Amino acid sequence: MTRPSPARRARGFTLVEVLVALMVMAVMAVMAWQGIDAIVRSQQASREQLERALRLQTVIAQWEQDLGALQDSRVVPPLGFDGATVRLTRRTDEGVQVVAWSLRAGAWWRWAGPPTTLAAELQQQWLASQQLLGNEPGQLRMLERATGWQVYFYRGNAWSNAQSSPGGQANARAQIPTGVRIVVDVASATFIRDVALENAP
Repeated sequence: MTRPSPARRARGFTLVEVLVALMVMAVMAVMAWQGIDAIVRSQQASREQLERALRLQTVIAQWEQDLGALQDSRVVPPLGFDGATVRLTRRTDEGVQVVAWSLRAGAWWRWAGPPTTLAAELQQQWLASQQLLGNEPGQLRMLERATGWQVYFYRGNAWSNAQSSPGGQANARAQIPTGVRIVVDVASATFIRDVALENAP
């Protein structure tokens, strides 16, 4: 019986086989990396969406709280909308304050004046709320990526544009509506929220 030659016993992989194996492993590594990257991106997108939803819920809760504490001071209008800013007067433990919600520079802002019990100070707050620049004390950026909004008042069993509602901004004794609807465009979605006013006539 003949023994195999030493050259045949020492035979290993050829260069072509090694290159093919390396190429297969490289393709598998790329596919695995793409799968991991897709999972990470999906988790990040889900987390960002959840954070936006929680932020929106917090902002809407503050909006509803402001409307829930609406107070007619009979000095300035209790509630009004001029197309860019909603102004309202709300009661606090220390008195009455003016609150302004406005849409500027792609964000939804809230400004609140200090509580007061003096009519002159309340009137000054109302005038100040018409000249907000964004750097005043008490001003907060509430919601990013807000691109537009509209406000409706519910009066006489129907919704109407707040700018065309009876009384408007000029009448300090304007009747408080029984409900307020906001339609806010946030990112690529539109959000609608109705709030019933408990202290409306």
